[in-house]
Amino acid sequence: MCGIIGYTGERDAAPLLLAGLQRLEYRGYDSAGIAVLDDGEIAVVKGAGKLSALRDGLEGAYPPGRCGIGHTRWATHGKPTTDNAHPHLDCSGAIVVIHNGIVENYLELRAELKAHGHDLRSETDTEVIPHLIEARMDAGDDLLTALRQTLVRIRGAHAIVAMSKREAGRIVAARAGNAGGVVIGYGDGEMFVSSDLPALLTETQRVAFLSDGEIASITASSVQYVSSAGDRIADKQPQVVPFDPVSAAKGAHKHFMLKEIMEQPECIMDTFRGRAIFDPPGVALESIGLADDVLRRVSRVVLIGMGTSMHAAMLGRTYFERIAGIPAEVDNSSEFRYRRALIGPDTLVVSVAQSGETVDTLEAMADAQRRRAPQLTICNTPGAQSTRIADGVVLTRCGPEVAVASTKTLTASISALYLLACHVGRVRGVLDAARLAERIGALARAPGLVGEVLGLDARVREIANALATHENFLFLARGAQYPMALEGALKLKEVSYIHAEGYPAGEMKHGPIALIDRTMPVVAIALDDGTREKMLSNIEQVRAREGIVVGIVTAGDAELAAKCDFALELPPYEPLLYPLLSAVPMQLLSYHIATKRGCDVDQPRNLAKTVTVE
Repeated sequence: MCGIIGYTGERDAAPLLLAGLQRLEYRGYDSAGIAVLDDGEIAVVKGAGKLSALRDGLEGAYPPGRCGIGHTRWATHGKPTTDNAHPHLDCSGAIVVIHNGIVENYLELRAELKAHGHDLRSETDTEVIPHLIEARMDAGDDLLTALRQTLVRIRGAHAIVAMSKREAGRIVAARAGNAGGVVIGYGDGEMFVSSDLPALLTETQRVAFLSDGEIASITASSVQYVSSAGDRIADKQPQVVPFDPVSAAKGAHKHFMLKEIMEQPECIMDTFRGRAIFDPPGVALESIGLADDVLRRVSRVVLIGMGTSMHAAMLGRTYFERIAGIPAEVDNSSEFRYRRALIGPDTLVVSVAQSGETVDTLEAMADAQRRRAPQLTICNTPGAQSTRIADGVVLTRCGPEVAVASTKTLTASISALYLLACHVGRVRGVLDAARLAERIGALARAPGLVGEVLGLDARVREIANALATHENFLFLARGAQYPMALEGALKLKEVSYIHAEGYPAGEMKHGPIALIDRTMPVVAIALDDGTREKMLSNIEQVRAREGIVVGIVTAGDAELAAKCDFALELPPYEPLLYPLLSAVPMQLLSYHIATKRGCDVDQPRNLAKTVTVE
């Protein structure tokens, strides 16, 4: 989660950039930097550590200039050093870029650029962007066109801001793949750009939000919006947002639940920032709390959680067995104590809890502690009780999740469990360097692909409108997708008050099939992940009983799509991580059905964010 700020106008840029970064420092704090354009020259000041170190280093001697950009960072590629800090320059120092996202194909782009004589000096993926822009501008493109053409070359989800001394006073900004926010702020003879609305509210309440595939060309007096294809977007107008924390937090979204669904690419990215090491491949979990020899002595893993967290834990079981090569089991926290589980120093207990304060999970952890089992917890709340009981913690870094129904914390928890399994597999010698690199590379693709799936929102809304009057739903899946079937049913129950059940598809003939008729929508997760053929058989059985099939299928699978009343196509992906993608359309389906039915999606009846009583 990186913080981005930009300014062009009549005031000195540097103090405004530093003030904006101060309000964005929660988005990243391992390095920071600013770039200011003055008299045709770009001055860059940056450094490792928190923003205060950068500010103190300047000692009030701010670089002059009335156009500039700034960045505060959490590292992905490259350590948090001054060289790796943003902004990054091209060869000539004429183009400067800040960036939030991951350039998935940066290694091949880096090799290509070096072969053409470009001098890349950092370890970051971001540095390829100013050099790609440089190549386009050298070929005759203006800055806006050069950025647009650069977006064609890079894979992944991105928020990018750039400026060039060849076009003084102009900033260009782009959003691609729903990576992170880009907000344009309208002032009086001045303009702002930021990754988050709160950074702008002290300066202006007139803002516009970039959508996926949109680019803005900004001067002090005007802004031009174009699509990634270069078409002018004439109907984008600024809106006035209220100056209050709740409205600022919601941004452009009507509900927190929708905002949090849309934040998932960035939350996944933030969960593995600085932990997934790409070169050489490795996993660095800063608060693991357990020595490698403890992890080597462990003979099995027990994962515990409740609700959405238990569904993430179910995937964690698969990860520990398939990636780390260690037997694993999962249990509901509230039932864990009652079965008097045989655990001890050779059993690793992994708890998953968004708040870290769920009483049943805390009691289960206390029981494991009494039995001297080593413990790790996946949590979204620093300092929560679960983090104090466990020996170590992997924080999901999602920021506050306001809506009662968990969405972004699910996919972040899955990502954290995947990283943890990779770490344990490496420590235990199950994963060699080459295989670990493949695993990490697959996770790095997730933010961009989840952003792509979020593009199905309009289609999901259409399906929701067609099905919102039904009172019973069935969710079916197999293998790694089975926990997502449970999660899809849970989300629908939570926010729309519709009765829904999730089942392993092989269980369908053992009871649920009796319920299927023309009034029963069946959501079938039938992806190309090794379970497709058997899911196809399930879908045929539902069709034979006139059930309504909503299929979540792999893009290009025309045979399966044709057998569904409604099909949602997801891009091909690594089977073990496909749940990160399949969760999204079910979250959106629940949200849109609930809003169609007039339900309070952020605060559903009878539910609370944290369950603190048994």
